[in-house]
Amino acid sequence: MIDPKGASVLVTGAAGFIGSHVAAVCAEKGMKVVAIDDMSGGFASNIPDGIEFIKGDLKNETFVEELFMEHGHFEYVFHLAAYAAEGMSHFIRGFNYKNNLVASVYLLNWAVKTKVNCFVFTSSIAVYGTGQLPLKEETIPRPEDPYGIGKYAFELDLQAAHEMFGIDYVIFRPHNVYGPNQNIWDRYRNVIGIFMNQILSGKQMTIFGDGLQTRAFSYVDDVVKPIAMAPLQKGARNHVFNVGADKPYTVKHLSKVVGKAMGLEDPEARTDHLDPRLEVVHAASDHTKLRCFFPNLPDAVDLETGIGKTVTWVNDVGKTLSPVEFDRVEVMKNMPKSWINKKLQEQADEELALANRVTGDTKQEL
Repeated sequence: MIDPKGASVLVTGAAGFIGSHVAAVCAEKGMKVVAIDDMSGGFASNIPDGIEFIKGDLKNETFVEELFMEHGHFEYVFHLAAYAAEGMSHFIRGFNYKNNLVASVYLLNWAVKTKVNCFVFTSSIAVYGTGQLPLKEETIPRPEDPYGIGKYAFELDLQAAHEMFGIDYVIFRPHNVYGPNQNIWDRYRNVIGIFMNQILSGKQMTIFGDGLQTRAFSYVDDVVKPIAMAPLQKGARNHVFNVGADKPYTVKHLSKVVGKAMGLEDPEARTDHLDPRLEVVHAASDHTKLRCFFPNLPDAVDLETGIGKTVTWVNDVGKTLSPVEFDRVEVMKNMPKSWINKKLQEQADEELALANRVTGDTKQEL
């Protein structure tokens, strides 16, 4: 292990969910943290005390250049800034690639130019696609949505930069992370937050399909610790790691656990099953490699305990956060009906009229 004290580090997405936790752990370990976020999905209340925070957009190449030129040499870069709505990425393809791929490339360019010692990147198990269980690092990725495609593309770019320029990297593929600092009002991502949002709003918990799709829901502390330790563990460099919980649960079971923790007497009566959507049915990754390289990690937080901690935070802070909702997207075709608000319905009507005008097919539907 490398001594972290005094190391100058950059943490992106530090006002967001996982990024805020990584910034906090780095500061606790004695690192000098410079944190950035464009505040499009982050909150000032998430930013840890005792770090230098800069508001800025990584899609702005000039901002990235000034960031590196004005703050001297960063020993490590922790890149967590992204918009991680996997299902929504089909409908915001350009937004997805600009935020999750192009911005990452700008950051990597300057990391190479300024001789950053190690670049830590949070990818996603979305890179694997479907039908590849168990998900192991040596499995050849086959991403099926723009979010996973963008994440995997930058993984490959990092590996190419290592071969060309010698910059070290560590890639993590977390999955279904939840806990304090997440935005429970984002209706497009993180089913645990969505369920809590719906309960607080007096609505039904919505489940796509039969609810038997499975996920291993990962409490944020279990994911953050190895990420923050990654550049300090020299043997972990230039490797890819799955990180997260081991035990999968059905979404249907999850609704019962969340409902009970939120005080519902009969959680099942507060669920509403919607039409299935295009998504991976079963997703659970293998973490054998992670434990080999990070042997002293504590036992994972179990689902009931993690949900309980999250509910405590929601009751104190989380319910004051701002809603996240798109009023316009890039493509409306096949969007789940539950995501369509008044503004998006207007856009859908416009797109249908345009398609009919172009094709001459008055029966066409979006």
